[in-house]
Amino acid sequence: MSLTQDDVKRIARLARIETSDAEALATQAQLNSIFGLIATMQAVDTRGIAPMAHAQEVYQRLREDAVTETDRHAAFQAVAPAVENGLYLVPKVIE
Repeated sequence: MSLTQDDVKRIARLARIETSDAEALATQAQLNSIFGLIATMQAVDTRGIAPMAHAQEVYQRLREDAVTETDRHAAFQAVAPAVENGLYLVPKVIE
């Protein structure tokens, strides 16, 4: 796929970007270069290759999912200015 200068000007107009002829020509060359790179990558045969989440073999160190803190819900609500049904009440700030 390659773009013409008219395509670039149309895209710029749709994006509400004012471009001169020289800018459109430079942008056309850059976009066509990007499309060429994409076409090259799509041409690579990737059948039989498993997808990877990362370019390197990186593993997340995970700890055991266990509770380490005690439940202090009641203690925190005891010092709150306003509580109702286990929820903190705050003043209304938006009318």
